[in-house]
Amino acid sequence: MKAQAHARPNAGREIRTAKAANAAEAIGPLRHGQDVFILTFGQFSLIDALIHVLDQTGPADVTISTWTAADAHLERARDLLESARIRSMRWIVDRSFEARQPDYCYHMRRLFGLDCIRAIRTHSKFLLICNDDWHVVCRTSMNMNENPRLENIEVSEDAAFAAFFQRVADDIFAEVGEGENRSPLPILGSAQESFPFREVEAGLIPRESLNEPETTHVVSRGGEATPHETA
Repeated sequence: MKAQAHARPNAGREIRTAKAANAAEAIGPLRHGQDVFILTFGQFSLIDALIHVLDQTGPADVTISTWTAADAHLERARDLLESARIRSMRWIVDRSFEARQPDYCYHMRRLFGLDCIRAIRTHSKFLLICNDDWHVVCRTSMNMNENPRLENIEVSEDAAFAAFFQRVADDIFAEVGEGENRSPLPILGSAQESFPFREVEAGLIPRESLNEPETTHVVSRGGEATPHETA
């Protein structure tokens, strides 16, 4: 992926609520450097968001990370691939997907090729849509299916942010084999720990260095507190 950066204006995040709007209306025109958060009622799916973004970016390379997918949405993605609106497509799915939906997983490999899928333990859902001019990341609660409930999607255009997701996907595809159902989490060699844990060793504190508590009153058997006499 060509990391051509567009200067991202420091305009902050735009927040929207879309109760009935479709994906095109809710997301609106793409802008370089945008960061738009949208709360929806589940009236559109991740495939609808993908189609709307591709309508504006033109042909692009696509990576989809989803927990599950439905046949109809896979067919729509295949149509995008065959019409050359998607130049390449990769899928990252949860390892339970094949056990839950073996027919869907078989269908994905038949549509997109044996090497198009990596199955790991994941609940991370995102779209990555990139070409020379656009670097779009959609972070979302949505899966690749119809799900009429509260959902959210955040559409960001940022070359550096997209490059981060690109490296993560590259690591997963390099580390996990074709057809492998991976239980251990991938190492993700390009994504280094941002907050390294440092073990701190300390010696024991000598007891004699601790201050002994001093009392100013004593409680008599009758329950009354009287001043403590000191020598």
